[in-house]
Amino acid sequence: MREGLPLVLPTFALGVSFGVLAQPVMGSVAPVAMSILVFSGAAQFAALTVLAAGGGVATAIAAGMLMNLRWLPMGFAVGPFLTGSPLRRVAQSMAIVDASFALSSRVDGTYDRGVLIGASTAQGAAWVAGTLAGVLGGGFLGDPQALGLDAIFVAFYAALLAGEARGRKPALAAALGAGIALALMPVAPAGVPVLAASLAALTGLPAAGAARRARAGSPAS
Repeated sequence: MREGLPLVLPTFALGVSFGVLAQPVMGSVAPVAMSILVFSGAAQFAALTVLAAGGGVATAIAAGMLMNLRWLPMGFAVGPFLTGSPLRRVAQSMAIVDASFALSSRVDGTYDRGVLIGASTAQGAAWVAGTLAGVLGGGFLGDPQALGLDAIFVAFYAALLAGEARGRKPALAAALGAGIALALMPVAPAGVPVLAASLAALTGLPAAGAARRARAGSPAS
């Protein structure tokens, strides 16, 4: 949990921004329930954008699911390092979010299960509390853009990227992902550039496979 504490304040601020923007569109209960059940800022903002533009609930859900397809490669990467029965591993995988995924990553391609779950626990509490504060205090806070809260989203992911892109291969994957996203943003539907950019993560599969094989061959396994 200590690993996730530095991200609690920006996560809280992002939650406030979501709550302020969502309350006029979704009411007071749905945004908080969504933050508890979905716990994915990118997907929630994508769904909110659809609803605010007059789209239907089904379209909003589809937009959120499209954004959350990025959990698929993350799940492949983290899965071998979760323990217990299949049901228990599924429960542990609910802790996978962008920040905890990055924080739990080791330089050898393995993942720390304790950091993954602990960091997400701290952030999850901040995200839900921020959403509630935004819903309740939206009338006093006003426009999140006027407060500069919209800039936190970009800074949040930039900080994760800076910490994750250690070494030549991770930096190359990060640059490739950024290039894919920038190339597709002018022409592709919302969410598709992010999903396509995640293909850059495939460049790390050989290293991850080697790490898993080394772990499987160790006495501790």
